[in-house]
Amino acid sequence: MKPEDVRALSDDQLQDELLKLKKEHFNLRFQAATGQLENTARFGHIRKDIARLKTDIRRRALQAQGS
Repeated sequence: MKPEDVRALSDDQLQDELLKLKKEHFNLRFQAATGQLENTARFGHIRKDIARLKTDIRRRALQAQGS
């Protein structure tokens, strides 16, 4: 997910996407624990996407507070 894509989402869509990524991260952890995980690089992608979403949510909150 690119930063431009994140900025284009509405607040509700950001929250939905964040929830979806957290669930996927949770499932990946279980797959890793049981030895079923094939693409270990997906962990990094998910974590970075979660960070991007949280950063944009925080940026929007600070913008709303400032104006």
